[in-house]
Amino acid sequence: MTDNRQERIRRRAHAIWEQAGRPDGAHQQHWDQAAAEIDGGGESGPKAKTARPKAPARPKEPAAGKLTSSKTARPRKG
Repeated sequence: MTDNRQERIRRRAHAIWEQAGRPDGAHQQHWDQAAAEIDGGGESGPKAKTARPKAPARPKEPAAGKLTSSKTARPRKG
């Protein structure tokens, strides 16, 4: 392991630890997650979702042929 890679992993693991609220006893999980991120493996582990903000929810599109408004669902009385 190169010193530069190890230092990058150490810094990222520390950031993950801080983002997780500085819990005790999770250093190996944070190190493994940081190593996966540095090596291009993406995020992994149960704390991975805390590392980045969630994308905003997109509204669901109505199914084809279904009416979504109560005004269009009933014929007008007249």
